[in-house]
Amino acid sequence: MKKLKNETALFKEALLAGVRYAEGRGVVEFEPTDSASEKLLYIYRLMVHDKVMQPLPEDQVAEKSLRHKLAIWYAKQLPKEHPLLK
Repeated sequence: MKKLKNETALFKEALLAGVRYAEGRGVVEFEPTDSASEKLLYIYRLMVHDKVMQPLPEDQVAEKSLRHKLAIWYAKQLPKEHPLLK
C-alpha cells in the first residue's frame, strides 16, 4: 500500500465527507462521543453496501487500510488542482 501525499489531511477531510454522506442518507446520526474508528468502519461498510467503493478482503479490514481506502476515495472526488493533491 503506497502512502499518498498528504494522506493524513486527506483522511481527515474524507472522514468529514463520509459523515455528511452517511447522515445525508438518513441511515445514521453520529454522536460527538463516537470515535473516529467507529465512524470510519461504519462509513466504509455503508459505502461498500451502496457500491460507492470496492470492498477489501475481510482479512485486510483494519483501521490503517480503511483510512488509506477512504483517503483514496476522497482524493478521486477532488479536482486535479486541489492543494491536497500537490
